[in-house]
Formats: sequence, structure tokens, C-alpha cells
Amino acid sequence: MLNLNKWKYQAGAAVLAAAFAVMPAYAADPVLSIVATPSSGVVGSTIDLDIVVSGVSDLYAYNFTLLFDPAYLQASAATEGAFLGADGGSTDFDVVDLSGTPGQVFYVYGVKFGAVPGVSGGGSLAHLRFDVIGAGTSTLSFADVVLVDSSNADITPQLSTQTLITSAVPEPQTYLMLGIGLVGLAALRRRSAQGLTSPC
Repeated sequence: MLNLNKWKYQAGAAVLAAAFAVMPAYAADPVLSIVATPSSGVVGSTIDLDIVVSGVSDLYAYNFTLLFDPAYLQASAATEGAFLGADGGSTDFDVVDLSGTPGQVFYVYGVKFGAVPGVSGGGSLAHLRFDVIGAGTSTLSFADVVLVDSSNADITPQLSTQTLITSAVPEPQTYLMLGIGLVGLAALRRRSAQGLTSPC
């Protein structure tokens, strides 16, 4: 009886192992992220953001709102990224409100045309340009995110954030004082050198 029970246990374990072996591999959720170039800036400069999706399958359409601190950044331009049209199909892209509401680029969307499959993989969905208008730290994040596939089923992404640090341009007086200091230092070195080479 003991041998029979042992055989049943081993057979059951083998069946479970086989079942787990044929289970599909777990697919991680796609990720929607913000890539900044450069990753910091000074007042008066611009920073370009790519809204990038990775690990997505059959993406047919998307929309999102980007939130940021309007004390430091101001949106100035938006263009479509290359990902949704990577297969050569037609797409539509627009932004409902680029800069009318401080602190958000409202409802950026892209969609493919026709009864065609979506796009899989990863790449840029949208390219946004920001003017740096203040010095400080701004955290950029997403709201109202919707991704759908070619059957109009929701795709649930993981959302990342991005932190930008901006700084002020030195005032002209700062440059002037720095220049005066350098001139004084050069004169002091010249005088010291002449003192060393002068005869006793």
C-alpha cells in the first residue's frame, strides 16, 4: 500500500509539473515613460520630451494628459512620434490643449486608420517641447491615460514619472564680477612673476 501511495504521489507531481510547463509565460504590462533631452536646463533654454511606450502588443490608439509645474516649464510644441505609424499605415495625431491651461498638456492622442492591426514593440508616441521659464524641480506625470488595441480592448500600462531640475542663468553682474576677479588674478600673478625675476 505504501508503494502504491508513493506511486500516486509521484504521478500527481508529474501531472502538475507538466501542467505548469505548458502554461503561457507571464507577460509584463507595457510601460509608458517620459524621456527628457537634455535631462536638465537653464532658464531660456528648451527641453525635449519623448513619450515612449515599451513592451506593448497591438497598440491601435492612445491618449494621455501630461502634468508638470507651470512655474518652471511651458509647453511650446508637439509632434507625433514614429511608433504608431511604423508599419507605414495612416495615423491621426493632435493635442486638444497644448498651452492654454498652465501645468498640463491636455489630451494628446494618436490613432491608426482602417481595419488594420495595431503596432507591437516600443517607440515614441509623441514629442513635446518645453521652454524653461523658472528655476526649480518639476515632476512630470501622466493623467487620463488610455491605450487600446485593434479590437478596442483596453491595454493597461505601467506609468512612469520624470523629474526635471532647472536653474537660473547667472545675472550679467555676476559675469562682470567674475571677469574683474580674473583680471585681478592675472595682474597679481604677473606682479609676482616680475618680483621673482627682478635683480636683487
